Amino acid sequence: MWRRVPRADDGRVTDIITGLYLSPLEILVLLGAVALVAARWLPAAARPPVATAAGAALVLSATALCVAGIRWQLLPVLAGAACAAPFALTPVLRRRTGRRTWRARWWAALPGSVACAGLIAAGPVAAWAFPVPEFPEPTGPFAVGTRVLQWTDPARPETATPDPADRRTVVVQLWYPARQSPADARRAPYLGRTEQEARTVSGALARYAGLPGFLVDGVPRARTRAVLGAPVARGGTRFPLVLFSPGLGGVRAQNTAWAEELASHGYVVAALDHPYDSAAVVLADGRTIRTEVAPTGDDREDERRATGTARVRAADLSFVLTRLDRLDRGESRDPLAGRLDTGRAAVTGHSLGGAAALQAARQDRRFTAVVDLDGYPRDPVLRPFPQPVLALTQAIGPKTDPRYLPRLTGVLRLSTATSYRLTVPGAAHLTFTDAPLYLPPVPSLTGSLGRTGSTHVVAATTLAFLDTTLRHRPGDLAGTLSAYGDLSVHRPGGRPDGGR
Repeated sequence: MWRRVPRADDGRVTDIITGLYLSPLEILVLLGAVALVAARWLPAAARPPVATAAGAALVLSATALCVAGIRWQLLPVLAGAACAAPFALTPVLRRRTGRRTWRARWWAALPGSVACAGLIAAGPVAAWAFPVPEFPEPTGPFAVGTRVLQWTDPARPETATPDPADRRTVVVQLWYPARQSPADARRAPYLGRTEQEARTVSGALARYAGLPGFLVDGVPRARTRAVLGAPVARGGTRFPLVLFSPGLGGVRAQNTAWAEELASHGYVVAALDHPYDSAAVVLADGRTIRTEVAPTGDDREDERRATGTARVRAADLSFVLTRLDRLDRGESRDPLAGRLDTGRAAVTGHSLGGAAALQAARQDRRFTAVVDLDGYPRDPVLRPFPQPVLALTQAIGPKTDPRYLPRLTGVLRLSTATSYRLTVPGAAHLTFTDAPLYLPPVPSLTGSLGRTGSTHVVAATTLAFLDTTLRHRPGDLAGTLSAYGDLSVHRPGGRPDGGR
C-alpha cells in the first residue's frame, strides 16, 4: 500500500513543489532517468561517469520514495529508466571488466532511446494531469480553522434504512475565522479528519465517478489551508453563517477552497455530508455509510428520486441551522458560542445541493439568502419566497438540458427580493467545486478557467453577493457580478434585466 507523501508544511524532500507537481525526490528520479538515456549519446569519455552518477542518484532517490510513498505517476519514469539502464551502463561494465561488450549502432539505438524518453516524459505529464491538489491561499484578513461535528435529529426517522428506531444523522464540517496559528502548525487533511478517512472518501468518489481509484490517489495526500481545531478569532464579532449542501454523491469537503476563502473574510461555513446520498460518510464511531444512489434507467423514476433526495437534504439544512443556533446559545460550551450570527444565514449548494438550498429557503424563512451553484430546481410546486438568490450556471451549450434555464428563471421570478443569474463563460459543472485543482484541465470536465481561476470566480462572486445581502454593504452588486459573465437581474414584479 502506498503511504502518504507529506506536504509543504512537513518540510521534507517528499513535499510537492507548487507549479512543478513533483517533489525534490521525484525530480531527482526524473533527472536520473533522463541522464541515463542521454548517457548513450555522450562522447565516450563522458559516458561512464555520467551513467554511474545517474544510476546511483536514481537508485537512492527511488528507494527513498518507496519508503516514503511512491506515486503511480513515477512508474513510467522508472520503466523508462530500467529500459535505458543496460545501454547506458555498458561502457561502465566494459571499463571495469576490461571485456569487450557489444554496443548497438546509433541507428539501432535511436528508437529505443526515443521510447525510453517518451516513458520518462509521461511521468511529469501524469503528475500535471492528476496532481496532489494545492489549495490557494485565502485572501481575507482572518486565518482559517476547521472542525467536524456529528448531530442526530431525534425527530426524524432515517428513511434510507428499514430500522424504525434509526434517526437521521448528519456530519458537518465547519470552517471559521481563527487566530493565526504557529508557522509549523499542521494543516488539516483534505476529505477527512484522518488520512484513512480521506482515502476512504477519495476512493468512493472515484468509484461514483467511474474512475480508477489510483488516478486520484494524490487527493487524500493533500493538505488544506485551514488548521484543525484552531482557536476562534479574538474579539466579540459575530460571524454570519453559510450552510452548504454538496452535489449528488458529493461530500462535505468538495468545496473546501471556496469555504476557506469565505471563512477568511469573516463567515462561518457549515458543509454537510448527507448519509446514503454522499459517496461515503465516515461516522464518529468509524462506520462508513456509502451512497445508495444509482440511476434506474427510467427518467421519471430518477426525477422522482432526485426530488425526494432534495427534500431530505432541505430538512437536513434546517436541522443544522437549528443545531448551530443552540451551539451559539452556549448549550454545549462550544468555542463558537456567542460568535454565530444565526440571524444572518445563507443556504447554498452545488448541483442537487443547490436544489436543496432553494427548497430549504422556501420552507425555512430563517435563511436570509440563497446561493445556487449550477443546481436544477427540484421542488415540484413552485412558490414565492422572500430571499434574494444568486444562481451561478455553467456555460450553456447544445448539450445543456433545455428545461434548465426556463425552470431556473421561473424560480428566480418567484423571489420577492432582487435575484441574480450569472452564466460564467468557460465554466463546466465541476468548475463550481474543488475538482479543477486535481482533475485534468479538460474544458468539458472542469471548464477552461484554470486550476485556481475557477475557485477565484466562484468565491469572488459569492462573497460579493453575501456581503451585500447579509452584511448590507453598499456597492454596485450587479456591476461587480457582470464582470464575471452574462448577468440577468430579476427584480420583484418586473422583467429580468439583461446582461451587461
